[in-house]
Amino acid sequence: MAKRKTAVVFKGTEGQEAELHAYISECKCQDGALIPILQKAQDIYGYLPIEVQYIIAHDLEIPLETVYGVVSFYSHFTLNPRGVYNINVCMGTACYVKGASTIVERLEEKLGITNGSITPDGMFSMENTRCIGACALAPIMLVNDDVYGQVNPDDVDGIIEKYREKSGGQKV
Repeated sequence: MAKRKTAVVFKGTEGQEAELHAYISECKCQDGALIPILQKAQDIYGYLPIEVQYIIAHDLEIPLETVYGVVSFYSHFTLNPRGVYNINVCMGTACYVKGASTIVERLEEKLGITNGSITPDGMFSMENTRCIGACALAPIMLVNDDVYGQVNPDDVDGIIEKYREKSGGQKV
């Protein structure tokens, strides 16, 4: 199966945009409002595409570059939509040395996606992440809030199938 980086078309609704404008109006005069506004926007949309960043910049009357700089600096924020099951593979030193890259390769093969992308059905997304601070369990893979330690490539298929079964057996 070929790896693919899927293009995502922004599909925000008028209701989402109205909610964001209302929240910005409520917060914009407070010092340090940008980060809480970005957090709220990510809660509303699930991620922070350029269209949402533009709304925030416009309403706060700040440069788009400022908004993008904050979004791209903090790892909590994402520019890409996340799947129902967001998979993070720790690429910190301990995890990397113990084979995290082989976990990523197996996930790419199994799901047909690359780092930072989402399966076409929206079921799975995958991100490499910095050290998560559980080096004794290296290499580590997270699926949403579930932590899998000492993962090897042979474990990946079973982990993915577990989440497919949770979702009624949908295949990607």
